[in-house]
Amino acid sequence: MMTKRKNDDMISVIVRQLVAVLLFSTAALLVPGCSFAADPDKVIHSVFEAADDGFDMVRTQNYYSGWVADAIFETLLTYDYLARPAKLVPNTAEAMPEISPDGKTYVFRLKKHIYFAPDPVFGGRQRELTANDYIYAIKRLADPANRSPSAGFIRGKIAGLDALTEKAVRTGRFDYDAPVAGLQAPDRYTLRIRLNAPDANFLYVLAYGALAAVSREAVEAYGERVAFHPVGTGPYMLKEYVPRSKIVLEANPYYRGFVWDFQPGDDVWDERLVSEMKGKRMPQIGRVEISIIEEEQSRWLSFMEGRIDFDKLPQLAAPVALENGRLKQEFVDQGIRQYAMVEPEITYTLFNMEDPVTGGYSKEKIALRRAIAMSYNTQAEIELLRNGMAKKAEMIVPPGVAGHDPSYKSSIAYEPELASRLLDYFGYRRQPDGYRTMPDGSPLVLKIRTEASASSRVVSEIWKRGLDAIGIRAEFEVGNFADNLKDAAGCRLMMWGGAWHADYPEGENFLQLLYGPNAGRGNYGCYRSKAFDNLYRQAVRLPPGEKRNALYVGMNRQMEADTAWVVHVSRTRNWLVRPHVLGFKKHPIMQSDWQYLDVAR
Repeated sequence: MMTKRKNDDMISVIVRQLVAVLLFSTAALLVPGCSFAADPDKVIHSVFEAADDGFDMVRTQNYYSGWVADAIFETLLTYDYLARPAKLVPNTAEAMPEISPDGKTYVFRLKKHIYFAPDPVFGGRQRELTANDYIYAIKRLADPANRSPSAGFIRGKIAGLDALTEKAVRTGRFDYDAPVAGLQAPDRYTLRIRLNAPDANFLYVLAYGALAAVSREAVEAYGERVAFHPVGTGPYMLKEYVPRSKIVLEANPYYRGFVWDFQPGDDVWDERLVSEMKGKRMPQIGRVEISIIEEEQSRWLSFMEGRIDFDKLPQLAAPVALENGRLKQEFVDQGIRQYAMVEPEITYTLFNMEDPVTGGYSKEKIALRRAIAMSYNTQAEIELLRNGMAKKAEMIVPPGVAGHDPSYKSSIAYEPELASRLLDYFGYRRQPDGYRTMPDGSPLVLKIRTEASASSRVVSEIWKRGLDAIGIRAEFEVGNFADNLKDAAGCRLMMWGGAWHADYPEGENFLQLLYGPNAGRGNYGCYRSKAFDNLYRQAVRLPPGEKRNALYVGMNRQMEADTAWVVHVSRTRNWLVRPHVLGFKKHPIMQSDWQYLDVAR
């Protein structure tokens, strides 16, 4: 029997759904300047190789969550779609900010008539974007209750904000209504941000998805469910969500639209894009359907069957599709195009520095981690898994990101024999079965978290082969990517392999992953080194240039001395695009690209 409370809840849901339908259907009449370029019959079929964990980017750094969130929410600044290297441009701001002579104050003027997508939370009224929405979004990052992995992007930077955070830690409540000297809205459309010190990367930070505008009404109404009920001002809105299976986006009827008018670079690819797209009112795509397919073979078959419009070529399928790095003629004859780029990213394996087996900073624990790192054959990964579509990463900051030193060589190499001697010296003794114990005689067993994909199985096999050679037993625990990320955020994983893709094109974005105050929030190995942290603090106070880059080198050396990570590769991605997809060019930083695309009928 259905209780009255359940009846009331059901009636409430029905009413909210009816209101949403009415709002959607009347949007064109209500919103000044609304273009309605998006065609509901134009559909893009996309695919993710791993699951998201919701779309509240204050609470996650999941790459796939960010891909969707960037289509729903909007930051003050974004990136020019075609410009290389990456170039910031205004988004919801009318222009680039006015910056004070001391480099500490930024003043933004917001565009008028930008509206949040229709949602029952607004009670049937239009809700215009204001400067206070950005202030609220930034405060959410600082709220300790959110445990934001991106809090380090603003920690210590905005005048008065840290004091509000510290008060919340003491009282257990973050006061969102309290004034902050560094966050002011003199009027509805003006945002003034005052920093504690000049910050060369702060404009990049403002283009990062965790600082996108959100409405306080939606966050407070949906509470813990807001990650699955995103409400933004961007080109798309969430229509359907089946966790770890399917995501459907539809064009936001309140979105103001823009004209595709990007200037080509020297790339021949750009010339085709401009001829296809110039002058079109965007977005053209009315619906985006995203499938989550973690298994590479299944993803490749879906693309070959025409059920996916564009995708990264699964690296295990490279021998089938490529010859000498170029698309084979049989695929060219189908009209499929190949867009290759070296990702501004690194792959790595982290050690949990708090784990009783792998953690700690004593000589014998550092020796253990160093030996483990020396047992991993990166060249085997490049050949067996990447099919040559990767380069060994020598340092934390990858190519294409400011601070990368092309002459840098890692002090950690694949040297299993030396690794064995190192373990012998520090008392990790082999037993009759060939495996070692800890110096105190207790079992030495590594627990390496991984995912259920073909790529992960290859990496696990490379690890096992190397660890067996030096006498260390390993157990591979298979989990879902989103779950593994949550466990890593809690510093609960002994070892885990991941990748970091640039949020902005400067080395700080990578090195903050090892900064002590970010432990458990981006710094998933919970690495804490006074030497590293001192170098980091010195670096971020300097303008970009040789002195800052030299400190980045020092941080790399310190990380290697402690062996907090095993750095693996930077991947070359080959995007395959079906002939009916127009306007595609993968951006090195910006994730969401559906709003820049069209499909030929």
